[in-house]
Amino acid sequence: MPDPCYAHPRLAAVYDPLDPDRGDLDAYLRIARKSGARRVLDIGCGTGVFALLLADEGIDVVGVDPAAASLDVARAKPGAGRVRWIEGDATDLPPLTADLATMTGNVAQAIADPGDWHATLRGARSALRPGGRLVFETRDPARRAWETWTREHSYVRADVPGAGVVKAWHDVTAVDGPLVTFRTTYVFASDGEVLTSDSTLRFREREEVEADLVDRGYVLEDVRDAPDRPGREFVFVARRP
Repeated sequence: MPDPCYAHPRLAAVYDPLDPDRGDLDAYLRIARKSGARRVLDIGCGTGVFALLLADEGIDVVGVDPAAASLDVARAKPGAGRVRWIEGDATDLPPLTADLATMTGNVAQAIADPGDWHATLRGARSALRPGGRLVFETRDPARRAWETWTREHSYVRADVPGAGVVKAWHDVTAVDGPLVTFRTTYVFASDGEVLTSDSTLRFREREEVEADLVDRGYVLEDVRDAPDRPGREFVFVARRP
């Protein structure tokens, strides 16, 4: 089941205003342009920010996400009719021949269960045409990003149209090997409601991800830096032979 921050209607509605800087998507957009992709599968599309950027380029986009509330937000945005939205995951797809499949925003880490992760890789491969590429990012465990997921470092405040002032912050609740669990607290000033969302991410080592890709039938083409977060992320580029 998707985390409440994506699945709860009130939280999905404020997701974008609380995280407005999506400069991380520029690198993915450049990859789509450089590869000449005409059909793209956006896995874990959430509220549709990247899918709609692709659609603006005239690209045929399928966005898939298990959180209905996030998809409702996506479908309400201008131009949403140009995207095919699917509620589900990479194992719930119709036959596709995508040139490119993406998992932006550390979606790969949110697929914490190994079985689900392997199934996602298989599903993405099936959706790609021969020669099509899968591109995704994951945080480098060595940088221990979760150590800054505290109220002091993560506090955000936004005045959201239709919702009023919303405050939010993270607190790590458990670190168990590669799994990091944290709670996001949301405070709605308009009526004082406090909502929380618990999330668990898996911090995979580079070698583990490389092996997973090869074992699921990909050819690993590149592992690069995220341009906006140098030294903190791995960006994997893999090809279906």
